[in-house]
Amino acid sequence: MSQYKLVPEQLHGSEMNARSETIVPNIEQAVTFYQLVKLRLFEVSNWDRVCGTSATTFQLTLPDGSPSFRLEVGNLIRIDIPGPGTSAGDGYDWVRIEQIDKNEGAELDEWTGFTVRPCSNPFHPELGVAHFFSDVATSTFIVGRSGQTVWAEMHGRNEVPNGTTEKIFDGLRNAMVGWTAKVGLSYPQWKLLVDGLVKKDD
Repeated sequence: MSQYKLVPEQLHGSEMNARSETIVPNIEQAVTFYQLVKLRLFEVSNWDRVCGTSATTFQLTLPDGSPSFRLEVGNLIRIDIPGPGTSAGDGYDWVRIEQIDKNEGAELDEWTGFTVRPCSNPFHPELGVAHFFSDVATSTFIVGRSGQTVWAEMHGRNEVPNGTTEKIFDGLRNAMVGWTAKVGLSYPQWKLLVDGLVKKDD
């Protein structure tokens, strides 16, 4: 399976793509470095350190919202972005990990990644999707190695602001944050992430 089949088809709203790569001297070092990059990708709760900024923080949780240290399908990611959050999300945005895939062990090319989708707050599921995008949107994070090149990518698809909330403030907030993401203001955050994932520690 190609890593790009992990990325859903773009049908609605806007899309966003970010990529970064590092070239290392030989295959052996590339294989070792890829393992480190993969570890960084799956340690979601440390992404603020990977990005080099605590402006946005991420917490991997179990489906019930309690902290987790294992990235698995069905687990959630609680996101704290700058500015006010929604009451539906208890101040946070929430996504569910819906797919994990990989193609590893090949001599020249290997990759692993996962896709998340906006979901409800596990503590108040009756309030609907707790995210500034609706649940048609997805974000896919992939790291890979192509020969001596180790790379990281983020792909946002079908990014449509979440306007289904019954809370007026939540609706306004989602429209505002969704619009800023639509015009590209979320790109710097994800570029920091992909850059940090493949950053060589000197």
